[in-house]
Amino acid sequence: MPHPHRHTRAVGAAVTATAALLVAGLSGSASAGPAAAAPPAAPSAAETLRTDAAPPALLEAMERDLGLDRGQAGRRLANEAEAGATAGRLRIALGGDFAGAWVRGAESGTLTVATTDADAVPVIEARGAEATVVRHSLADLDAARARLDRAVARKGGTDTPVRYVDVRTNAVVVQAVRPSAARALLSAAGVDGSLARIETSAERPRALYDLRGGEAYHIGTSGRCSIGFPVTRGTQQGYATAGHCERAGAGTSGHNRVAQGTFQGSVFPGRDMAWVATNAQWTATPYVRGAGGRNVQVTGSAQAPVGSSVCRSGSTTGWHCGTVQQHDTSVTYPEGTLTGVTRTSVCAEPGDSGGSYLSGSQAQGVTSGGSGNCGSGGTTFFQPINPLLQNYGLTLKTNGDGGEEPPEEPGGTWSAGTVHRPGDTVTYGGATYRCLQGHQARTGWEPPNVPALWQRV
Repeated sequence: MPHPHRHTRAVGAAVTATAALLVAGLSGSASAGPAAAAPPAAPSAAETLRTDAAPPALLEAMERDLGLDRGQAGRRLANEAEAGATAGRLRIALGGDFAGAWVRGAESGTLTVATTDADAVPVIEARGAEATVVRHSLADLDAARARLDRAVARKGGTDTPVRYVDVRTNAVVVQAVRPSAARALLSAAGVDGSLARIETSAERPRALYDLRGGEAYHIGTSGRCSIGFPVTRGTQQGYATAGHCERAGAGTSGHNRVAQGTFQGSVFPGRDMAWVATNAQWTATPYVRGAGGRNVQVTGSAQAPVGSSVCRSGSTTGWHCGTVQQHDTSVTYPEGTLTGVTRTSVCAEPGDSGGSYLSGSQAQGVTSGGSGNCGSGGTTFFQPINPLLQNYGLTLKTNGDGGEEPPEEPGGTWSAGTVHRPGDTVTYGGATYRCLQGHQARTGWEPPNVPALWQRV
């Protein structure tokens, strides 16, 4: 509720005290003989918060997304730091009459502070801010929002998914899929309609989750496998995994049991490959879950030679390493024979199926099966990733997928996304190249740029 004059005496006392200090300071300087050394100036808010240390990547993102140049981005950060400190001081000075603060302008150069007390305007302006007098204090609006939150907790449902205090309009905003749902919530919470503004929106906010290689996913109520590698097909996101985990059409939930996606394709036996398309709550990342849960970057899918080190991530036994023993191996399980798999000395156990094999930062394949365990050691087989990507038309998610503009194509048969086997030939920029290591082509890996993968012929 508004308190139009309660703060007048305190504000007036503060202004008087400030003026007295200024006068006393000037008189002392004039009569004290030799001038004493001035105390060092207190650091500004921008200096304290080290806005000058903002990383280049943050400044570049601000330039891109806020339409600024580098100088504006830097000044904006500095102004916002100073505004935050000034708003905090004014909040203390205004007490219950404070009604919020905000900045505006390309460089956030203007701070506005709202108050319910018209007599507080000089105090606000003395701090270099613009003042606006409003009806409701921030405390009253916050209390109303809290009553709405409690009513939502009692009623349940997501028809009024967003509630917040908009200090610019001095109102509590209720975002609802239907106006009637917002009105019912205001009534249930006992909030006066004069404090609130209803906005209709079809949006239903949801939690967002990342897909990482090696994380668990569940099929039904009892089955569990591991994500191999996050992938995309056009704008669809998902992940590669083992075919023996489930058949096409089966639904999955994530490591947290939140609905996740549906198997789009699955081959087993013969090969052991599958992929799952996920819903909008899940985002493909270029990472595999490594030791201690730390992210391990995936930068491509160049096949490692026999004898190379290889590490595996799975939801049962975590992160284990060994070596590549043989490529293009045939193995017969009770369910049938697989061909074209890779044999390794890495251990695995049930539930690790589908998980990621990496050599360095290069994706190698998804866990198929084997023998032994991670206590006594074992032998495992993985389905190579490149044939899987090729079979389903998938693109491996790598840390180079940052949305950068691909270079202008000089012409030729090479193209990003194509899976190449050793010995394949392509043309690029008028020259012919032969593939040295199997991989999926990606932007930045044009033949002249990666002599480790292509030889000019």
